[in-house]
Amino acid sequence: MHIRRQEGQGLAEYALILALIAVLVVGVLMFLGTNIQTILSKIAAAL
Repeated sequence: MHIRRQEGQGLAEYALILALIAVLVVGVLMFLGTNIQTILSKIAAAL
């Protein structure tokens, strides 16, 4: 039973790491999203 407990704990740790990465990715995309939109708008206007 001790092995199953460690496996469950490992899965929980991986889930927390994935959640943290997801939050960071969303934050970066929100921060850079407006900059990317501005750049694409300038390119479209130049065409």
